[in-house]
Amino acid sequence: MATLVRYNNFPTFFNPFYSRPVVNRYNATTTNVPAVNVKETETAFHLELAAPGLKKEDLKINVENNRLTIAYNTESKNEETTEKFTRQEFGFTSFERSFRLPKTVNADEIKAAYTDGILTLDLPKVEETKLVKEITVA
Repeated sequence: MATLVRYNNFPTFFNPFYSRPVVNRYNATTTNVPAVNVKETETAFHLELAAPGLKKEDLKINVENNRLTIAYNTESKNEETTEKFTRQEFGFTSFERSFRLPKTVNADEIKAAYTDGILTLDLPKVEETKLVKEITVA
């Protein structure tokens, strides 16, 4: 007896339909999370988040319990009224990205800037003081 269901045994990177972004069919916006580049230097970590077309007022950045969270949430409304009908369209765009920070990051000195669609975060490191203590054997 033959089955009507075919199974694709190839990994997802062989199927081009799995690699496409998810599209919301109601307002045609993608639900992908923006890409982030992380670079570490001797004095700081530098994050660059690709977020073109966003308003910097809608970006929320906070640090709680050594967790850095970057979130964006906005709502758009379009309304068109004529004699015979009223059309309303609503669109919601949001994302949230979290990073666990190492203990060497100074959370009080984190700086953020948003220019040309790139959110840049500078996370300075705390200078590690190496405590050397000599213990005598009794």
